[in-house]
Amino acid sequence: MRFVDEAVITVEAGDGGNGVASFRREKFVPFGGPDGGDGGRGGSIYIQADDDTSTLVDYRYTRKYRAERGKNGAGANCAGRGGEDVILKVPVGTTIVDTDSGDIIGDLVKDGQKVLVAAGGDGGLGNTHFKSSTNRAPRKCTHGIKGEFREVRLELKVLADVGLLGMPNAGKSTFIRAVSAAKPKVADYPFTTMVPNLGVVDADRHRSFVMADIPGLIEGAAEGAGLGIRFLKHLARTRILLHIVDVQPIDGSDPAYNAKAIMEELKKFSPTLAKLPVVLVLNKLDQIDEDSRDEWCKHILDELQWDGPVFKTSGLLEEGTKQVVYYLMDQIEQQREREVEDPEYAKEVKEFRDQLEAETREQTIAAKEAYRAKRKAEREAGMDDDDFDDDDDGEMEVIYVR
Repeated sequence: MRFVDEAVITVEAGDGGNGVASFRREKFVPFGGPDGGDGGRGGSIYIQADDDTSTLVDYRYTRKYRAERGKNGAGANCAGRGGEDVILKVPVGTTIVDTDSGDIIGDLVKDGQKVLVAAGGDGGLGNTHFKSSTNRAPRKCTHGIKGEFREVRLELKVLADVGLLGMPNAGKSTFIRAVSAAKPKVADYPFTTMVPNLGVVDADRHRSFVMADIPGLIEGAAEGAGLGIRFLKHLARTRILLHIVDVQPIDGSDPAYNAKAIMEELKKFSPTLAKLPVVLVLNKLDQIDEDSRDEWCKHILDELQWDGPVFKTSGLLEEGTKQVVYYLMDQIEQQREREVEDPEYAKEVKEFRDQLEAETREQTIAAKEAYRAKRKAEREAGMDDDDFDDDDDGEMEVIYVR
């Protein structure tokens, strides 16, 4: 099915039912008095996280949702029935943003978590509420209140502890296949990964973390080259970035230059995202003769002036991958423990996450607007022959590999 990670929808809660003005009319009961019932409350609209949902594709085709109106009241003090609530299911990791104000309505990070996005209107009052000692036959009743209406943007970011970063064909998908049960497509041509893939990595019994593989970047991605920076926002929730470097690219390019280009594209997209801890993995060592591996790796590290953690692996042969997994697991557990034990550190982490979320959202929207403007200019200049739908927002139609 299509992988869609953004959608804009409108939600309208149900209006409240009207109250009625009615009087009791029975034989042998003179002056029965008012008995008008209240109107029912309008249905509300909720958005709920669901583990069984993996894409926002349904909301690209159906963009308007409306809850049921409350029923009107009736005589004999009968209140109207309330409208049915509407619950919209979205993947875990979806952020709900009000398009008018830009405020975050909710961030759904757990299965079953639910947030109210449009409240139903209260029902009107029947004339029973207006009787008094001086007004024994009130003919006043009220209409139901209109339900809330708003336009919201749904933004899906995968939930992972570690994000894989690197050029196309650097071996990211092979690496995640080696350390988890995820089976993304692997082939000998660039951009075989078209959508993010998640894998649960088991370090030991009861010790595991989630790893995300996103489509590869190339130089100029911030300007739209390759698949652009559309999927970089999925790294915003990660704790650590795992930079996979092909030590001997098939196109003969310099691996150190490629690694620098990736980090530059990351900084252009989000300086805050570039501040996440980065672990360097020199991959595909099986393609280099054993006698020259150390010398070649040293050359790459010297060119990068790298002083951070580094590992040497072969994802294809699963050599060195376990050491990477254990290191990542230890780092993640240390971060989690420190957040629990040190409230100040936990506060700093939250502020950093909030800033990162806001920055990636802003950059993603700006990139989409720039893409639209570019396509519009191409069409006006007669340079664009293919059909283009503005509703696509520059997103590709991609397929989940099952």
